[in-house]
Amino acid sequence: MPVAEPHSNILVVDDDEGLLLLMAEALRADGHEVAVAGSGRAALQWLDGHQPDLMLLDLKMRDVDGPALLEKLQRGESRVPFVVVTGQGDERAAVEVMKRGALDYVMKDTALLDLLPTIVKRVLATLDQERALARAQVEHRRLEGEVLAAGERERYSIGADLHDGLGQLLTAVELSCAMLKEDTIRTQPDLARRLDQMGVMLREAVAQTRYLARGLVPVGGEPDALQIGLAELVSRTNGLGKVRCEFDCPEPVLLDDAAVTGHLYRIAQEAVNNALKHARARQVTVRLQSHAGRLRLEIADNGAGLPPEQPAGVGLGVMQHRAKVIGAELAIKTRRPGGVTITCTLPVKT
Repeated sequence: MPVAEPHSNILVVDDDEGLLLLMAEALRADGHEVAVAGSGRAALQWLDGHQPDLMLLDLKMRDVDGPALLEKLQRGESRVPFVVVTGQGDERAAVEVMKRGALDYVMKDTALLDLLPTIVKRVLATLDQERALARAQVEHRRLEGEVLAAGERERYSIGADLHDGLGQLLTAVELSCAMLKEDTIRTQPDLARRLDQMGVMLREAVAQTRYLARGLVPVGGEPDALQIGLAELVSRTNGLGKVRCEFDCPEPVLLDDAAVTGHLYRIAQEAVNNALKHARARQVTVRLQSHAGRLRLEIADNGAGLPPEQPAGVGLGVMQHRAKVIGAELAIKTRRPGGVTITCTLPVKT
């Protein structure tokens, strides 16, 4: 048994009462629910409490013409999809209105009532496809976010195991070596010296384990975690002794979304790593600020810059993907005389 198609709610706006009734009847005969408005003001009053699937709008009305009505509607939060109904000789005006968002236009001639249901059906089908695509894109972004979140959880678990498991075990072994050295330092000096060397290596292994754990779990879930994490990233980078790295954050930046915090940190981490490994930069500046409801993260270096006409590498692609998942914009620009500036901006609640 075929499933009945849902009826569409259509608003027809025209100050020609006879034509208005004929258009409404033609659309009702095609299975649509139709509301009518005989003036621009009547249309605005009806739209104040209703949201149609489509509006058919006469371009020329005595009280409020079509373009003026559209201007008022576009100031509101909800946009109404519309088709223009226009008389002979107004084709240029119809084209101008289409530039402002009209989905189609139909002429007021003898074929109007025959063409109208077909045009409306085609436009509604296009709107359905656009809505389906928008839903698919939202679902795609949701699934991407879940995949990345699962990866972050796995990294957190591995980092915790490294820190609390392997790190603690290596520390215990290093302490055992130190105690055994004390017991043998007088009777077996050669063994004590070897135990001392083992202790040095174990301390280095503990430090590397904690460094790896920190890289896997870079930031916490507190509101100031991003600011603290970036400051620590800059400090560790300076500790390498190969580059001068600065952190510029004039005012506190707080984020309540741990997932967004994690992605922003990873973007900064990847940008700093790229500046060191590929661009051979000698100076890197990480800037973080929030102003007028927008957060801005910027990483600038004085390295070799991006090779011209070379496709983006995996690192840049991952940064762009992370920015997309959290609804941010990522811009990558080559600086003069050399270097790259990577800027990530996104709206935040103030």
